[in-house]
Amino acid sequence: MTPTQVATTKPPKQERRKFLSAPGIAFLIIVTQIPFVLAIWFSFTNWNLLRPDSQGFLGWDRMWRNYERILSSPDFLTVILNTIVLTVSVVLITFVLGLGFALLLNRPFPGRALARTLLISPFLMMPVAAAVLWKNIMLDPSFGLMSFYLSLFGIRNFYALEAFPMASVIAIVSWQWTPFVMLILLAGLQSLPDSTVEAARIDGASGWAMFRHIILPHLTRFIEIALLLETIFILSEFGVIFVTTSGGPGLQTTNLPYQIFLEAFSRQNVGRASAYGIFAVILANIVILLFLRVLRNNKKEVAL
Repeated sequence: MTPTQVATTKPPKQERRKFLSAPGIAFLIIVTQIPFVLAIWFSFTNWNLLRPDSQGFLGWDRMWRNYERILSSPDFLTVILNTIVLTVSVVLITFVLGLGFALLLNRPFPGRALARTLLISPFLMMPVAAAVLWKNIMLDPSFGLMSFYLSLFGIRNFYALEAFPMASVIAIVSWQWTPFVMLILLAGLQSLPDSTVEAARIDGASGWAMFRHIILPHLTRFIEIALLLETIFILSEFGVIFVTTSGGPGLQTTNLPYQIFLEAFSRQNVGRASAYGIFAVILANIVILLFLRVLRNNKKEVAL
């Protein structure tokens, strides 16, 4: 066999490298797509853990029964609105605070390393631990820090989780996720070349003009990454709600993940919980597409 024939029979090195990603793709399919397909199948069943013999298919004429009951339930709209309010509020609050802290930490000042460490600390806590901390140390009506400070103004036994449950949950989740946005935007600010900033200053650019025309366009990619990742995680928020309010009072803080938990583990209705899970996937895709559209429109406005 001549060297030319060997070269034609063996696949090129670049072609062989393509197969290196095959195990990773197969693993992703196994851990993400197969559970999703199973959730779709379970949503067409009447499976209730209290009735082990009820795992069968509902039938072609009744296969949408779980979806119909969810859509006809008066609680469904409340759960969807709670999920959207929690997600959008937390994303907006953490973006404003994260950007402000990132701009602050990007400037040299004494104690910057200590301030950065303290600001990052909330994100390093587990969600359940953060919820326990807020519920028992910060918001407790008898011996919490908020109750102590309010008592100085004559307000006693104020329980924020009871008076403003959704606002309290938003505050706790925002407190924990602000460092995540801050870290990504701070990394973006530190990747901005000093020569660009110096050139803008020599040209007489004001602080606002420099922020709008240099810093903000440079941060666009970092903002997209931070907000998209955060949106995905906040849509599935469960730990804080479970520990602080248990979805209440009533349904005031029940979002889709907590509703799925109630259906699956409290009412033992796997079929309806799976249908709620499909709605959660649809809602996540809609919210992410809306965020992408808003961010790209803002990017065009900044470019103009």
